[in-house]
Amino acid sequence: MKKKILVCTLFILLSCKKESNSNTQESPEIETDSIQEREYAVLDSKVLDTSVLWKSFNFEVKTFIETKYDKLKPLIFEKTIPEIQQAVADGKLTYEELTLFYLSRIKKYDRNNDLSLNSVIALNPKVLDEARQLDTIEIEAIDCYSIYGMPVLLKDNINAADMPTTAGAVVFENNTTGDAFITQKLKENGALILGKANLSEWAYFFCGDCPSGYSAVGGQTLNPYGRKIHDTGGSSSGSGVSMAANFAVAAVGSETSGSILSPSSSNSVVGLKPTIGLLSRGGIVPISSTLDTPGPMTRSVIDNAIMLQAMTGLDSEDEKAVSLNAPQTNYINALKNLDPERFLKEKRLGYYKGYEDTLYVQAVQALEEAGATLIELTRPEIDLPQFVRVLNLDMKVDLPAYISKYGSEKLSVNDLDEITVYNKEDSLIRMPYGQKLLYGVLADSASAEEFTAIKDTLERNGRRFFDEPIKANNLDAVLSINNYMAGYAAVAKYPAITVPMGYQKDNRPMGLTFIAPTLSEAQLLELAFAYETISKKRKTPADFKE
Repeated sequence: MKKKILVCTLFILLSCKKESNSNTQESPEIETDSIQEREYAVLDSKVLDTSVLWKSFNFEVKTFIETKYDKLKPLIFEKTIPEIQQAVADGKLTYEELTLFYLSRIKKYDRNNDLSLNSVIALNPKVLDEARQLDTIEIEAIDCYSIYGMPVLLKDNINAADMPTTAGAVVFENNTTGDAFITQKLKENGALILGKANLSEWAYFFCGDCPSGYSAVGGQTLNPYGRKIHDTGGSSSGSGVSMAANFAVAAVGSETSGSILSPSSSNSVVGLKPTIGLLSRGGIVPISSTLDTPGPMTRSVIDNAIMLQAMTGLDSEDEKAVSLNAPQTNYINALKNLDPERFLKEKRLGYYKGYEDTLYVQAVQALEEAGATLIELTRPEIDLPQFVRVLNLDMKVDLPAYISKYGSEKLSVNDLDEITVYNKEDSLIRMPYGQKLLYGVLADSASAEEFTAIKDTLERNGRRFFDEPIKANNLDAVLSINNYMAGYAAVAKYPAITVPMGYQKDNRPMGLTFIAPTLSEAQLLELAFAYETISKKRKTPADFKE
């Protein structure tokens, strides 16, 4: 591969090295005597054939593990995109080797062993050829903040050519499609689609009584900070777990209400839920066209910004994107030279009284000590009436619309009625936890006027929940924990980002979540970057550091 020149300043390179040093620590040792393992009705997939999963890569991965894995690991493991791109530019690493490194980790850890996580549901059979092709291209300069050549995992409700998009459901096992809009954008920017991540089936709007991270196709995803102990969060469970375990450079999740924030905080990674409409939903298996959005999930804030930048673009067929009409924004530049303390001295942040979580209190103190002004808030007494009905009424229409417009001609179903009938034909395999929520969708109905009134009330209440304290105290953002306020952010259509803020005594990860009004993504990334830099809380899960 011809040596490439990276467009980076000396300051940036030094700051990248500083970031990486904090990320390679092991997670803390814990007392396990009193910790109870969860019991699962289903653990390993009864549908996925791992021999098919690996048939395109077995020889190359075996050879790589034997000859190059240990040598290249210091250049890749827990590194940021700028650091990896620098290694490529220096001639120390190729995009093929980078891809093989992640394939090797997936092969080693993800399935059929004592540490299996079940986080990857499909692999792109062409990804090594695509990586080799990038290695042959002579490029005079690559921006070190580029997604070019970086292997990315997509949640398996996001369409991508050469792999089925199953949403975790057996009925969609042959749903071979073209690329979703955001998949196209990633490819246009040079990303390598490594594969698909497992998820809570139908984005966790299926069974009602099932654990996070379960799907009939992918099996039960497990948390690397406590297999069979800690919840993975959902529904983007595989995206969060795969990031924690270093199975790809970055991942994409999707959120209706908490489905990025929950698995990101549960797996000690950074997750951004954007303003509804900032990123296209075209070609993504839906729950709700009102609330759905994809978003990046990464190990660092800078990588999150790079991913967001690579996925943005106006999809003229997405009504929410058209009506939002978001201005073009560079999410990366402000982070390159951001001085956390100087930045935070100008920021006013609200935190909620009554949260007794020690890690939250420590995070608030850290931000205050770094110069931010912290304002104590009382949580508003505002409810979200008929929230679930929005999901019911949208899914009844939106899923058939996806099948018609984006689904494969091979699909044998057209709507939820047919899907529920199909599942009952082999319930032990297709619906071992039942399909209560789908029955709820089928039973619900409303006039157009009633549905509009429900959505308007929810959006108004969600915005009041945040706007009243933000305006009264002139705040830049409010601080929450994990996905605790995800429902309010969802109906307000406001963006939110969660960042690792430490681990409880049982080693369960927790996230500090920043929420702000519409199109505040740039500021949220800056706030998250500042907190990440002063706190450095993310640690590698101890059993997955080899």
